[in-house]
Amino acid sequence: MSILIDTHVFLWAAGVGGRLSESAKTLLTESGQPVFFSAASAWEIAIKWSKGRLTLPASPGEVINNVVSSAGITQLSVTFKDACAVADMPFHHKDPCDRLLVAQARTNGLRLMTANPILERYDVDVIALWLNDDE
Repeated sequence: MSILIDTHVFLWAAGVGGRLSESAKTLLTESGQPVFFSAASAWEIAIKWSKGRLTLPASPGEVINNVVSSAGITQLSVTFKDACAVADMPFHHKDPCDRLLVAQARTNGLRLMTANPILERYDVDVIALWLNDDE
């Protein structure tokens, strides 16, 4: 099944924070499964960077485009269906970006790779990075 990476996973894969486990890196690069990065995560990165809450080696657009193209990651647009699917979700978590990522994973049949254990409460297939023993 294809993988949707959340914002933190993308940043760690890009070398920002360096907390991505070896098993997660292997899954992203050697599994042969398509990896997707949501426009919602790009939006979240841009907001955090513009507020000074995220340090990047270049502008968000440059970093995102470089990582997406060099890693062969597929961009995932936010559709009306994705956005409206949030309405049917319980409020296990109030972060709008995370909720949209869960909705996108559900509507597009993707596994969500995340380090956020609260997202496992949703009806979505989660690749739980907090369960890896080599982090």
